Amino acid sequence: MNICLSDGRVIPVEMHQVRIVQKKSLANINQRLSALKEAGYNTFGLRTRDIFMDMLTDSGTNAMSDNQLAAMMVSDDAYAGSESFYRLKDAVKDVFGFTHVLPVHQGRAAEHLLAKVFVKPGNIVPMNYHFTTTKTHFEMEGGKVVEICTEEAFNTQSTNPFKGNLDLEKLEETISSCGAQNISFVRMEATTNLIGGQPFSLGNLKAVKEIASRHGILLMVDGSLISENAYLIKQREEAYHKASIQDIISEICSLSDLFYLSGRKSCSVRGGFIATNDSRLYGRIMPLLPVFEGFLTYGGMSTKEIEAMAVGIREMTDVDVAGCSVELIRYFAQRLMENGVPVVTPPGGLACHVDAMRFVPHIPQLQYPAGALAAAIYLCSGIRSMERGTVSMDRDADGNDVPSDLELARLAVPRRVYTVSHVEYAVDRLTWLFNHRELIGGLEFTEEPAVLRFFLGKLRPLGNWGETLAQAFRESFGSEF
Repeated sequence: MNICLSDGRVIPVEMHQVRIVQKKSLANINQRLSALKEAGYNTFGLRTRDIFMDMLTDSGTNAMSDNQLAAMMVSDDAYAGSESFYRLKDAVKDVFGFTHVLPVHQGRAAEHLLAKVFVKPGNIVPMNYHFTTTKTHFEMEGGKVVEICTEEAFNTQSTNPFKGNLDLEKLEETISSCGAQNISFVRMEATTNLIGGQPFSLGNLKAVKEIASRHGILLMVDGSLISENAYLIKQREEAYHKASIQDIISEICSLSDLFYLSGRKSCSVRGGFIATNDSRLYGRIMPLLPVFEGFLTYGGMSTKEIEAMAVGIREMTDVDVAGCSVELIRYFAQRLMENGVPVVTPPGGLACHVDAMRFVPHIPQLQYPAGALAAAIYLCSGIRSMERGTVSMDRDADGNDVPSDLELARLAVPRRVYTVSHVEYAVDRLTWLFNHRELIGGLEFTEEPAVLRFFLGKLRPLGNWGETLAQAFRESFGSEF
């Protein structure tokens, strides 16, 4: 909830209280520099002991509610026919409206099964933008991802409220040129991860559904952040200002032939599922679940996670739960903008995204500016962010780098984890870094996996700029910080 203070400022106020805490420490600049070198200037390689604020991702890092934790204590551990599964099934039916549900251990497991069943060699998969693991799964089955988001999606200084919309004209052109029979499905992601957590509108989703149905093409929705997308629809789409989060979620799902999510985000628990109301589609996926995940009533998840997910699904419809991260992200972005730090606007539903191309314009794209910025953010603050740029792309068939559409340093805001004081600290350190941005240089790979290199790759700074930046920090704050 946003509260107006007596001095006119508006701040987000957490509509929950802290009952359990986890102790954190802030490694000093010398320790951070050593940790960054050991990690190969890849924030994925950092250890928790070296991190003050972990803003790498909101996936599996959210704080669960007291009711979720309590539900875990009454789980039914039966291998088959677990009552925990049927409580999950009831929650999926009540909140999302789907009668068939297949639990999986996380979102990429759902992508794997969906790719196996629906993506054939030569198939096309249009989407409002790709996610790294999604694209990899579809391409491994011989498919080709076609991104047909609007041009506004790549404008990091925008006022467009729905940069996650799919370009309807491009969709029609894609169907016409490729043939409907060669399209696996149309995928819509709520919210679009790699272009700044941007939502789609219900008006756009309805139009996509109409086009897809007219051509006999399935519509699939990745609802990993569906409650945040619903909250932003409620805020930004005039026809839905008075609608509840539940009403908006229900309408999104009513348009979906296939639906899946990673429970690690909106549900605040590890796990995921695939859902549909079409028994034929369910029947095509179902035989693969025991092969790759587990039996139909646990699907690779522990029954404790299943119980917590059932509760989390119901809690996500609470406007204060759906909006808690969105409002803190908005505040974070606004405070950075006040200090001149370039961020993606409007703020979305996943993270505060810093625009590396505007932050460090002197670093060529093939020297990985977003990766360099993420490393520099950690060095000057102890905050772990994540590169979402060219490092997150794989090389082409000839071994050449594929420049990303955007170069972003993503500072994810997990639900119910951080407070305004944490954000103010982050703003201060990012502002200092922006004022010393000329000290940041590029990176080059020293170890590079062929697929999803951003997870395990190691890099080194060009020109040893890490040492120079660390020295400037010592001069400003001292070596103890």
